[in-house]
Amino acid sequence: MQNTLASFLEIIILTVIFNYLLSFFWKTKSMNFIWCTFIFLLLFSITSSLKLPILHKIMEVVGSVAIIALLIVFQPELRSAVSKLQIKGKKSKEIPEFDKFLDQLTNTVYKLSEKRKGALIALEKEDSLDEYIEKSVILNADFSSELLETIFCTSTPLHDGAVILRGKTLACASAILPLAEDSSQFSKSTGTRHRAGLGLSNVTDALVIVVSEETGKVAIAKEGVMTRGIKMDRFKDVIRTIFHPTPNLHKFYWKEWIKQ
Repeated sequence: MQNTLASFLEIIILTVIFNYLLSFFWKTKSMNFIWCTFIFLLLFSITSSLKLPILHKIMEVVGSVAIIALLIVFQPELRSAVSKLQIKGKKSKEIPEFDKFLDQLTNTVYKLSEKRKGALIALEKEDSLDEYIEKSVILNADFSSELLETIFCTSTPLHDGAVILRGKTLACASAILPLAEDSSQFSKSTGTRHRAGLGLSNVTDALVIVVSEETGKVAIAKEGVMTRGIKMDRFKDVIRTIFHPTPNLHKFYWKEWIKQ
């Protein structure tokens, strides 16, 4: 029973390995060489079964040389296979790193919210925000909760204006963003931060976070729509969906979020 199970497991492992290798070599210049290799192995097993010692010995020598030739011919494909494995490994590491960054960003935003410290944070996506970064105070600092919270302290000269995040880098502070011309989403008492946040979302694909100094409520602006009173869990879901989306989920989630 144990031998049968071991043999079955061995067949599965070999099948997976051959399937993985063939996925890289299929429709490449090396595919003909693979067919030759299969034929060679078949002939080798036949010479062994029929007990043809001279032919078997010749094929052993040829096989030794063929292994070296195999590595040379398959060098581009092997390099491609290794690089793809490395990329998959990097992607698996990126997700926990993003979650760590998101936790820090969320905690900082809601700490500012509790203290009713106004904040304006733009998260760059595909559209470059260099136009606004160049006219601001350049930081290019690694993101940290302490630095972001310090910037929006009213005692610092950088608290007016927006912070622009490029990935996990604090690109700049005190950036001046364009104000939204459409006032239909605002009341008369709405401050400049909310208008600036909506204004940037009208002209770029950036996601803008606004913390109200008057109420402490957190708002998010994207694609010309601002939603206020975002709770912490929902805040994290929105950011994660937009910047680390599951295929075909981003558009669906955002449309559903706008309806609410």
